[in-house]
Amino acid sequence: MARPLMLKLPEVLEEIQMSRAAFYRMRARGQAPRLRKLPNGQLRISRADLDAWWEACEQSAA
Repeated sequence: MARPLMLKLPEVLEEIQMSRAAFYRMRARGQAPRLRKLPNGQLRISRADLDAWWEACEQSAA
């Protein structure tokens, strides 16, 4: 099954095993993947942005 191009915030939080509060703290520091707000107010994160963010986290930890 193909991975979705845009993920809902709860899906991302589950995948990265992080609370919403911790995610927003990281976002305030500019350390979280980019969020996109849809016209209906829902938030999405693109799979490409999340994968790039994971890669950057791995490189900074090494």
